[in-house]
Amino acid sequence: MNFKRGVLAVSAALAAILAGSTARAEVTAQDILNDQKTVEDVVTHGSGPRGQRYSPLANIDTGNVAHLVPAWSFSFGGGKLRGEQSQAVMSDGIVYVTGSYSRIWAIDSQTGEEIWQYDAPLPEDIKPCCGVANRGAVLFKDKVYFGTLDAYLVALDAKNGKLAWRKKIGDYKEGYSYTAAPLIVNGMVVTGVSGGDYGIVGRVEARNADTGDLVWSRPIIEGHVGTLNGKPSTMTGMAGESWPGDTWKRGGGAPSLGGTYDPDTNLLYFGTGHPMPWNSHQRPGDNKWTSSRLAINPQNGEIVWGFQTTPNDSWGYGGTNEFIPFDYRLDGKTVKAGATADANGFFFVLDRTDGAFIRASQYARDVTWARGIDRSGRPVVTKGGRPGNPVDSASGQIGSSVFAAPSFLGGKNRNPMAYSPQTGFFYIPSNEWGMDLWNTPATYVKGMPYKGAGHTVKPLYEYIGSLKAMDPTTGKIVWEVRNKAPFWGGVLATAGGLVFTGTPEGYLKAFDAKNGKELWKFNTGSGIVAPPISWEEDGEQYIGVASGWGGAQQLWGKGVAKVLKHVNQGGSYWVFKLQRHKAREPL
Repeated sequence: MNFKRGVLAVSAALAAILAGSTARAEVTAQDILNDQKTVEDVVTHGSGPRGQRYSPLANIDTGNVAHLVPAWSFSFGGGKLRGEQSQAVMSDGIVYVTGSYSRIWAIDSQTGEEIWQYDAPLPEDIKPCCGVANRGAVLFKDKVYFGTLDAYLVALDAKNGKLAWRKKIGDYKEGYSYTAAPLIVNGMVVTGVSGGDYGIVGRVEARNADTGDLVWSRPIIEGHVGTLNGKPSTMTGMAGESWPGDTWKRGGGAPSLGGTYDPDTNLLYFGTGHPMPWNSHQRPGDNKWTSSRLAINPQNGEIVWGFQTTPNDSWGYGGTNEFIPFDYRLDGKTVKAGATADANGFFFVLDRTDGAFIRASQYARDVTWARGIDRSGRPVVTKGGRPGNPVDSASGQIGSSVFAAPSFLGGKNRNPMAYSPQTGFFYIPSNEWGMDLWNTPATYVKGMPYKGAGHTVKPLYEYIGSLKAMDPTTGKIVWEVRNKAPFWGGVLATAGGLVFTGTPEGYLKAFDAKNGKELWKFNTGSGIVAPPISWEEDGEQYIGVASGWGGAQQLWGKGVAKVLKHVNQGGSYWVFKLQRHKAREPL
């Protein structure tokens, strides 16, 4: 941590405030619920609690987006430039954006000048699984909240960056970490945990937003008991129902990407990670509730329903991808649905009130591990589609290999999709790749990866990235845009008929939401792996996005790496607006 820089930045901000600057308007619970409807701020991760990533702004549209130009750019600086995945939030003239290694900045939204910076103190012996990124902060009342790589939840004074409280989520020495953006619901800060590859037990927790005190905790894995108001509450599922022996004790299932919330049903929705170890021969059974979508009562942490997208996950797909509530009309009635583009290559639509299966469709071009989804919503696994048991091999150390598509990186990974109520389409940042996969024996050691598998990722075509527009009522892909490198950033849809997303080549791009035609692009100098946002100030619409390539590319394999060998690292925040055309002066 650069302590001197942090102190100076905070001191400068405090001095400015004491000098007579106007008081910040606090973010209310109603502001959070209305986030998708209002245009002057973005206070949640997902541009609204449902996570639809849709802006009602239409100042920038298909007719004028070609005139978008940079308003300002802010450098994250230093040598800590490792995959900038943060979605910023903005309120009352201040942009709050997190960076790799658990840093956060407050930036003047008009000038791009730094107001304050906070660097979380991190231990030197942390061993995060898959990079050192941070995916964003959220706002509530007078505080800004974000998580840290060593599994702490931090609340800062939004005016000056001063620490309000810091609470431990898990023990980083056991493999716990936290990289997602929190969720504010009913005056509580709701979080998941990261670290599933270390044999931890995934859980969702809620804390009092004012104090950080734990309200409830809900373990993901069957057999574990939750807490409510400091006392044991109920067991998740039934002990031993779908986990043999004591495998449930270190079952994984980390809900590492955070969740969404639907005010209509008053339910939290969380996706859960894959079971551990990867070697599924050591844990026969469905392994609930890993690789699933869960609906949770925000008042007490009880699981209302669960839907498992990959039972007995043998491929490392997990189910952490976002579950987005949306409505559609059928036979004159409104269907309260929710959709998720699973890493396993299938797009699922569920009844969000009870988890009932509505439909599933294949969105990844190639899916080899399963022949499809049956009428109950359960995958039909291809015969011979699972990697072999190591104990059946001559050496007892390496099982027979299989080729599986998508790769464990997913038809879609953690990069969030968007839904447009205007078009009725979901916009999925997907990728086309497969993997050779084999199992090895796995032994649990505290704080070490608990995997039991090896893999090599391979591109399947001359392109990898594929931005798809999906009609959730039919399961049909309406249009597709292909990109040589993976689509690894999030998506934003707007009422201006636009879809914004970034590429590893460094471009922020705008597409026509109806047909996918590329209308504008700008190169930020480094790969974009973050979701854009949009807001309005003084009658002008702004588009903001973090730029900075990096992450766990060592997991991607040589075939993918050579596609990305010319991508430069970086760390900055870019803001764009329409160019103002001045009237020509007479000659």
